[in-house]
Amino acid sequence: MSFIVSIIITLVFGVGVILIRMKASKEPATVKKIIIPPIMMSTGALMFVIPYFRVSPAGILEAVLMGLVFSLILIWTTRFEIKHKYVFIKRTKSFPVILLSLLLIRLGIKYWISGSVDVGELSGMFWILAFAMIVPWRIAMYFQYKNVAGKLEQTEET
Repeated sequence: MSFIVSIIITLVFGVGVILIRMKASKEPATVKKIIIPPIMMSTGALMFVIPYFRVSPAGILEAVLMGLVFSLILIWTTRFEIKHKYVFIKRTKSFPVILLSLLLIRLGIKYWISGSVDVGELSGMFWILAFAMIVPWRIAMYFQYKNVAGKLEQTEET
């Protein structure tokens, strides 16, 4: 029963994040909007102070590798464009589908390994997975943004 509640809560928050991301794409992108999410998320690492949440080295490696694979998908699908003399994240119809797919894959993996990994370690693994996904994605976004913003500055100078 608690697993079903966990799935429902995860889906509600996941859909909420998707809606927030879609709304955010209507506003110009900034460096601040790109770098703040991973910085704020990094505070979650404090969970590892408590032994209950510590993850085995193999679990860390698995979570980081999955996070990097997921980040590649997000990097490939995130693009910037210039509109009205501002830099915007290019809206694509596939982005919400990709985010929802990644969420469902994460839920499937959670269900699959929940029987063999303690709840605390599982929580730690999924935080690591999410962090290993968002950091490379946001770094790539930063460089893409700087590239497009540089092109915008060049067109304004001429």
